[in-house]
Amino acid sequence: MIAGYTASTASFAQTQSPSPRTVAAAVVATTLASGIDMQNADLSVRPQDDFYNYVNGTWLKKTEIPADKSSWGAFYELRENSLNQLHTIVDAVSAEKDLTPGSNKQKIADLYASYMDEPALETLGIKPLGAEFAKVDALKDKKQIAGLIAHLNSIGVNAPFDIGIHQDAKDSTRVIADLGQSGLGLPDRDYYLKADDAKLKDTLNKYRAHIETMLTMSGDKAAKKNAASIVALETALAKVQWTKVENRDPVKTYNRVELAQLQTLAPHFNWNDYLSDADLKDKVTYLVISQPSYIKGLDKIIQSTPLPVWKAYFKWHVLSSFASDLSKEYVDQNFAFKGTVLRGIPQNEPRWKRGMNVLEAGIGEGLGQLYVEQFFPPENKARMEKLVGNLIAAYHQSIDGLDWMGPDTKKQAQKKLSTLMLKIGYPDKWRDYSSLVIKRDDLVGNLIRANEFEYKRNINKLGKPVDRTEWGMTPQTVNAYYNPEFNEIVFPAAILQPPFFNANADDAVNYGGIGAVIGHEISHGFDDQGSQYDEIGNLRDWWTKEDHEKFAVKTKALVDQYSAYSPVPGYKVNGELTLGENIADNSGLAIAYKAYHLSLDGKPAPVIDGLTGDQRLYLGWGQVWRGKVRDAQAIVYVKTDPHSPPRFRGNGTLENQPGFYSAFDVKPGDKMYLPPEQRVIMW
Repeated sequence: MIAGYTASTASFAQTQSPSPRTVAAAVVATTLASGIDMQNADLSVRPQDDFYNYVNGTWLKKTEIPADKSSWGAFYELRENSLNQLHTIVDAVSAEKDLTPGSNKQKIADLYASYMDEPALETLGIKPLGAEFAKVDALKDKKQIAGLIAHLNSIGVNAPFDIGIHQDAKDSTRVIADLGQSGLGLPDRDYYLKADDAKLKDTLNKYRAHIETMLTMSGDKAAKKNAASIVALETALAKVQWTKVENRDPVKTYNRVELAQLQTLAPHFNWNDYLSDADLKDKVTYLVISQPSYIKGLDKIIQSTPLPVWKAYFKWHVLSSFASDLSKEYVDQNFAFKGTVLRGIPQNEPRWKRGMNVLEAGIGEGLGQLYVEQFFPPENKARMEKLVGNLIAAYHQSIDGLDWMGPDTKKQAQKKLSTLMLKIGYPDKWRDYSSLVIKRDDLVGNLIRANEFEYKRNINKLGKPVDRTEWGMTPQTVNAYYNPEFNEIVFPAAILQPPFFNANADDAVNYGGIGAVIGHEISHGFDDQGSQYDEIGNLRDWWTKEDHEKFAVKTKALVDQYSAYSPVPGYKVNGELTLGENIADNSGLAIAYKAYHLSLDGKPAPVIDGLTGDQRLYLGWGQVWRGKVRDAQAIVYVKTDPHSPPRFRGNGTLENQPGFYSAFDVKPGDKMYLPPEQRVIMW
């Protein structure tokens, strides 16, 4: 989704840890020099008992989740900062006169204007979707469903399956088309299938009522009947879909099917029309089907479900996909369910913020180019490159000492690490939006054309060399990722800000923040998923059987540890779903600790505001994960998110770090103490 100092007291800091009370007293006077903001701390909590509350307790007590948010914390604060920066840019662009037609600035200004013109949208009501509804109404028999799915894929509307264009996991020199399950209006199959879960059952009932309301607003005389049929159809789809855990397996989800074999997989589906309308014909000789049994099940569901039900289903998803871009009654009803019911959010975001999200989806890199020019100084990139160099050096050293890798696997691991590609800040070449048409008075048309532009851009990769310079996130995205198919780590400019990266702070806090994030992303190349890809991105098992078995013992312990955590009563973290991210948190922080010590180049770490370098590193880690989540959103996360909740990412990771025990003098009897034999040490 990653300099040397001298101080007369540093030698003491490296060999001893202050008592809990000494630490608490010291942090009150913390200044920017340390990069630690301990005004958020709760000094009544011992760090050895609950480090997360120790670092963030006061913040947790005094902070309310904003009315327009489902969650709040360090990530979200940074996202708000990014939105305000983007708002400044867009307002300035919108104020410019005589923008060059066809330029990125013209498209940014006009797309934003089309979204912000609420009076025009009120006049239009449901009319912008008329042409799409007509395409659904034109269905005469089920053979035509294939072509409609292809069209919906191209304009960004939810359909029973979707298409992804990416590198072939078995041949990293090729670009392939991948079909994967989709088509549900709720976040996960469990919302349809867990009849014994009162909250999920209630959400399903409210979803049915929401569909009925929206269809009634749109003039559907049989809204109640159609809503029930749509939910029944989605439930049938949910029954044949794979679980989130099953979908984590890159081997099981790689199923090459030659075009001639597609009819055997789904004999009643009109593959010829789909391939033609999806613009795949003559571009591919095979597809990768992520969930073959789902496609087989879908084929049967298409046959058993009456055509009028399919028409109602498709019209519903067209409406649902664009409801937030229509008149106020649709926006409000859409938010009442997707925002309030699903995620617990009382109030919608201000329209200008939603407008930034529209720009992000429509012309994200064009906006990102302007963002980088104003808000990403070159010196930040240079310092990051140095920090990453130390992290990679720490990984190189650690590989040789791993107890779960044998000599042959270590050799391959070193090779993979040596070929890791690093992308920081922004792409070397920017996306060309010259063929994208944006009109000042056509919001839904703009969004459809933007989706079609992106679809065609991806389809046009087929049959061409893999472009390894491409980015999967825009520079203004507060996130980072590892791509196993490219064997690369990518860090957009927007995450390289406090508390993750503080250019004015001592390096310790940065290693605990962005250093651990970078270490986290690198480790994905060696976790239970990423380790199945080799150094050039091919899905190839380069581990020995014995190494797999040793690694499985460690990962089983992590699954058990995190499966015991419960963010909401009655709902526990899925340790198997979150395994890859928990491995990465564990590994990333361990490597950040080692890399920080490498950065000192044999010199003692400075003591700043009474805090040792190691203490500042772990405090930096703790403050990154401060966050609060509404219960409804927490349930969505438990069902769908491969990341553990913030509290457990903060504390759970630390319990396995030997350096943490030394830095804060954690001993038997302390609540965060785990006996050495129970600690999961990956790196």
